[in-house]
Amino acid sequence: MSAAGAAIGGTRLECVQGDITRQTGVDAVVNAANAALMPGGGVAGAIHRAAGPGLYAECRPLAPLRPGQAVITGAHALPNRWVIHCLGPVYGVDRPEAALLAACYRQALRLAQERGARSIAFPAISTGIFGYPKQEAAEVALGEVTRLLPLPGMELVRFVLFTAADRDLQLRVLAALTAGGPRVTPQ
Repeated sequence: MSAAGAAIGGTRLECVQGDITRQTGVDAVVNAANAALMPGGGVAGAIHRAAGPGLYAECRPLAPLRPGQAVITGAHALPNRWVIHCLGPVYGVDRPEAALLAACYRQALRLAQERGARSIAFPAISTGIFGYPKQEAAEVALGEVTRLLPLPGMELVRFVLFTAADRDLQLRVLAALTAGGPRVTPQ
């Protein structure tokens, strides 16, 4: 897994192609959850399968979530300490989409920081069955994260994308956001 990205203050921001359930050395991974915090398809299904049935048992009393909301649980059988579950907006249904999607990233970073996490890995929230266009979602996600960085104690923020094309899209958006900014240096 090769990483490309930028450094913002003392925080590395990376975009990689990979599997969100195999992010060793990362304190918290983010689940693109459904409102009931149940196993399902896509990222939520993969995370629940890899974590084991204890994850759903811990999630059950925390549901339901509203779009833009996040909760944190243990990671169970995942190679991480925590899973942060975010309910992204359904594109064209939950309004305002961009504000709700940005809230997912903001809330996940807040929860990670409250627990003392030094690293976090995000999937592309809402871009699967929730239908958020990938380019727009990348602009919102990276825009919000770069706006919030650096965060005290946060050493790594990683975006884990399923395909090389998705990773390349994220890198293009990141490059456009960080072009000429004095706080950002290419890695």
